Amino acid sequence: MSSSIATVFVVDDELSVRQALTNLLRAAALKVATFDSAQAFLEGYDPRAPGCLVLDLAMPGLNGLELQEALAAKGSPLPIIFLSGQGDLPSGLKAMKRGAVDFLGKPVDAAELIPAVRAAIEKDRLARRADEELTEIRQRLASLTPREYEVLCHVVSGKLNKQIAADIGTVEKTVKVHRARVMEKVKAASLAELVRIAQRAGIQPL
Repeated sequence: MSSSIATVFVVDDELSVRQALTNLLRAAALKVATFDSAQAFLEGYDPRAPGCLVLDLAMPGLNGLELQEALAAKGSPLPIIFLSGQGDLPSGLKAMKRGAVDFLGKPVDAAELIPAVRAAIEKDRLARRADEELTEIRQRLASLTPREYEVLCHVVSGKLNKQIAADIGTVEKTVKVHRARVMEKVKAASLAELVRIAQRAGIQPL
């Protein structure tokens, strides 16, 4: 199920609803995959597949909220748009608190659904890009030697080379060499960029 093209995953136990939603989404040139139960979706879903989930709230077996909880437990980033034909406001509020991007009533029309789906897909795209950037940053940081990493922590604290040399027991010239290697390995063009990279990776200033 993995694909670079965003997919709208539709989970609803009613065939007529799945068909109606598929028609609306395909008319908007969106890729669609449908499932008749939450369990079927869990068994077939590849977390690497980008897109969003249009999910029925009330279904036999595993319901929408339970699927949302199961996906969260797996660390899935997939944005969820809930649909409900019962006007269940308390459940809708619970779903939104748990991170759902929208909660729409049935029957839903294209004017409501399509903007919500496009917003959810964009949210997913940005989240995945941020994850990729963070993974790349961590890979760069992993290439540092222990001494270079130590120098990095001092640098992002705003210390001068002379101060760092005194703190780690070496000479200023050596600190300059380590600092240059750090900048090169993490691909930082400036001190400001180096600080931003360190912050993204969760490195705390000393």
